[in-house]
Amino acid sequence: MPKKEATDTRQTTINAQPRIHQRAAEIQAYGTVSHALPLDLEESVRLEMTEQLNLLLADTMTLRDLYKKSHWQVAGPTFYQLHLLFDKHYEEQVEVVDTIAERIQLLGGVSLAMAADVAETTRIERPPRGREEVPVQISRLLDAHQIIIGHCRQLASRASELGDDGTNDTVVSDVLRANELQVWFLSEHLVDVPLVHALDPGVRKAG
Repeated sequence: MPKKEATDTRQTTINAQPRIHQRAAEIQAYGTVSHALPLDLEESVRLEMTEQLNLLLADTMTLRDLYKKSHWQVAGPTFYQLHLLFDKHYEEQVEVVDTIAERIQLLGGVSLAMAADVAETTRIERPPRGREEVPVQISRLLDAHQIIIGHCRQLASRASELGDDGTNDTVVSDVLRANELQVWFLSEHLVDVPLVHALDPGVRKAG
């Protein structure tokens, strides 16, 4: 009789046991880009763009979480309105985060993901763990937006200079405009106007 060929039991044996606790080497190191992408962009351009986009991503993830902190901890007469507004802005920043991360991956890079890495990278000031007054919450959010908006303008200009029109469009259309609109909504809450009693300039205040 012909001799039976040996079979590989690793491929033929069925086992319902999950293979847990697995570890292996990274398949791509952070700070690198894939080489064989037909994007018509030089590797040096993609390296620079992914580095800058990761900075933008870290700040955006921090702003996103700052909105959620504000949403949870807001207090005072404007609680209801700001509780809803902060959460709306949080959800919008979640979408911006995904957009930036996907652009990094599309360019062949590796996007930041973990909180510890974001904390080491962001340029936004860390708030205290406790609750703060509404004007301070809003001021922190506006300061964070200012950092992101300034970086957006620089990055969009640099991307255009390097011929990376996709990154330019992403930064301007999806990141910059979203942040500009949120700044408008926030800043109006810091305008010091009377709530129920208008001040008539023709009426003199009593001694």
